[in-house]
Amino acid sequence: MARNTGDNFRKGAVTGRTQFERPDGHYQKRDERTGHFMEVKQSEGKFKGVATEPDGRDTENS
Repeated sequence: MARNTGDNFRKGAVTGRTQFERPDGHYQKRDERTGHFMEVKQSEGKFKGVATEPDGRDTENS
């Protein structure tokens, strides 16, 4: 299970989520299983520990 350490990094990977960069430059998360869009990151940079699309893991979406 992934969790924030409080030391500016995440221990472990977030599963079932991917992220992509929107045309406006912000990153948005997507639920890998349902395809629903999730939160948009308002600050600069990517979400910590979330795979960027396409992630190449070829996991079954179940």
